[in-house]
Amino acid sequence: MNTIDLQSIKQRFGIVGNDPGLNRALEKAIRVAPTDISVLVTGESGVGKETIPKIIHQLSHRKHAKYIAVNCGAIPEGTIDSELFGHEKGAFTGATQTRNGYFEEADGGTIFLDEVGELPMTTQVRLLRVLENGEFIKVGSSTVQKTNVRIVAATNLNMSLAIEKDKFREDLFYRLSTIEIHLPSLRHRQGDIHLLFRKFAADFASKYKMPAINLTEEAVEVLLAYPWAGNIRQLRNIAEQISVVERLRVINAEMLKSYLPQKSSLPMVVKKESGEAEFTSEREILYKVLFDMKSDLNDLKKLTLELMKTDNRGEVEKKHTDLVRKIYGDDDDFQENKPVLSLENKRPSVTLAEMEDDSDEYDYVEAIEPEETLSLHDKELELIKRSLERHKGKRKLAASELGISERTLYRKIKQFDL
Repeated sequence: MNTIDLQSIKQRFGIVGNDPGLNRALEKAIRVAPTDISVLVTGESGVGKETIPKIIHQLSHRKHAKYIAVNCGAIPEGTIDSELFGHEKGAFTGATQTRNGYFEEADGGTIFLDEVGELPMTTQVRLLRVLENGEFIKVGSSTVQKTNVRIVAATNLNMSLAIEKDKFREDLFYRLSTIEIHLPSLRHRQGDIHLLFRKFAADFASKYKMPAINLTEEAVEVLLAYPWAGNIRQLRNIAEQISVVERLRVINAEMLKSYLPQKSSLPMVVKKESGEAEFTSEREILYKVLFDMKSDLNDLKKLTLELMKTDNRGEVEKKHTDLVRKIYGDDDDFQENKPVLSLENKRPSVTLAEMEDDSDEYDYVEAIEPEETLSLHDKELELIKRSLERHKGKRKLAASELGISERTLYRKIKQFDL
């Protein structure tokens, strides 16, 4: 594959960048396109994985047949088999007529299964059969049907970890990943970040009929130094915000920083030995919350012990000003009747004066032990409830806030009977 062919593909599909990792991914897509080999596209969320199956389809002998893209993570578990393979009339409540599934509709063409790692195990078994011999059965039917489709799948999950945890079938993984194409994250494409930003700025200038924004040298440095957890999707969003909101067309570093989320609000990233990054699951996020709580409790231990050993409370208060304010807010009076150990109104309070009267009667470690062993199940349930309330029951917005897929949230709602 020569440079001219590669550039023509980039122009045709609107791809910007000259990163070696990107070029390698495109070359593999071009080479595998004329075959019927199954392809698995990997990479973080927002890197543009949906472009690869389009390239493969358009450069294959199937280009005149249907191309269907399916987001496996957005379809509820109870209906995904019907969506993919179809159903017979009366197969379940609400099935008032026979329906063709995507595999029947795309016969002779290509199906792109995005977020394939979110498929339930029962559906994975059905998909494996399609990959092995092109056969499937509609929900509620006993008749075996044949289909001739090219399957391209994509995922942002660590599939080895999913297999290890019995979330994904190993035999299906090997069937899907006959050829694996990995798209690098934006932070690993340093030379392409500014190119992409300029491309988006030009696109939005044309769309909104206004001059394109430009970055100062200092702003470019900020752009390149930012981690871009949301990858190209996040970069495009930032470019659009600035294009629409700012009146000035030259953007300096401070203006750009005001649009970049702080690190604390970014999704957490766990570095693997291979150098790849994987977003943490909702369970790992909850663990972090609990660890932070434990750290706060340890600080409270130290403060209380110091108060027990000294008569000079003013000195202790001054030494731990930040912690005192964290506990009592703007109330600076550190009086004897303030509860020291009580962290919830539901628990009996132990005042500092009572501790001084008989310090042997109270064991501080025992007093806080129930707080350190908070139920992870209860915390997870509480976070989901609050998010659903904030977004008035809209699962898509709640799932986005919690950092999980809508499909996972749907499963949690059923699990907790919310």
